[in-house]
Amino acid sequence: MQFEIIKPTLAHIPQMREIVSIEVRNGIILERSEDEMANAIRSYQLAVADSGEIAGFCALYIYSTSLAEIRSLVVREDYRGEGLGSKLVQRAIDEGKELGVKEILTLTYRASLFQRLGFAIIEKSFLPNHKIWADCIKCKHFPICDEIALIKTF
Repeated sequence: MQFEIIKPTLAHIPQMREIVSIEVRNGIILERSEDEMANAIRSYQLAVADSGEIAGFCALYIYSTSLAEIRSLVVREDYRGEGLGSKLVQRAIDEGKELGVKEILTLTYRASLFQRLGFAIIEKSFLPNHKIWADCIKCKHFPICDEIALIKTF
């Protein structure tokens, strides 16, 4: 099966929310409202199957001129094992490099995926405070975070 990585439109948001809903219910990914997703629509990358169906997506969130985060990485269960997670993350890395960020961080339960792409595990204490107070505080696991923090430096 072939997949194309594209930038989404606002019309993709309902299907994106449906795809991520299982991971949100399981506490793997933070829920984003339609308005939050619309506001950040330019940060997303979609993997689209030949059928036109969204197979997965992720976002590159910019914190500052030097730091970004890969977030909301999800691949539909029926499309897993096709390397889409790696392709989406690599596209986000490439975009971060093009924009000129110096570091990209992520919080994940799948550290090996990111390590294969050159990320190194770091202590969560190195995360910016605004990450914790803007995002982490919304998590059902807060303050007992069991995700792994990783960073890639250019």
